[in-house]
Parts: sequence; structure tokens; C-alpha cells
Amino acid sequence: MTGVPVHCYVYYRVRPTRVVAARQAVARLLSTLEQRTGVSGRLLQRQGEPLLWMEIYESVRDAQAFERELAKLVAQANFSALLAPGSERKTERFVAAP
Repeated sequence: MTGVPVHCYVYYRVRPTRVVAARQAVARLLSTLEQRTGVSGRLLQRQGEPLLWMEIYESVRDAQAFERELAKLVAQANFSALLAPGSERKTERFVAAP
């Protein structure tokens, strides 16, 4: 459903031995998502905790379609193999306050 822009924040912990592979996977993910959805994302890491990463996707107009595409790409990349044991990708969604 299109409408109010949604800002998506996806966070997770990366497996210490897979940092390089994870950076490459995220770079491909961001590039492919932008090509397919027009949404430009960016990657951050927590200050003082470099294995806690956050992908930020702002002003997403069709959040359902965007999240379907994101989930498909994450599955294709076997992203779960890059995560720290016990970690998972968690998504938070925000909209502008009235």
C-alpha cells in the first residue's frame, strides 16, 4: 500500500569471522534494492560496537512491496549465515509524527 512515507531500520549483529562477506553482501543488497525499488539505503554500525549494524531505508512509499523485495534478496544472499549466533535481522518502521 502506498501513502505515508515509511522509514525502515533493520538491525542485527554480524558474525565476527564474516565481516568482509557481510559488507559485500550489504553493498550488493543496497545496490540491487535501489535499482529495483528506487529506495536508496545506507549502512551504519553502532559506535563502540562495530558488529552491530543497521540498514536505513528512508521515505519508502510502498512499504509492503519494498519489504517483500528486501526479504527476497536477503534470502537469496543467505544472509543468516553472516549473522552472529543468536542474532536475527529485526525491522523497525517509523512514520512522521502528526
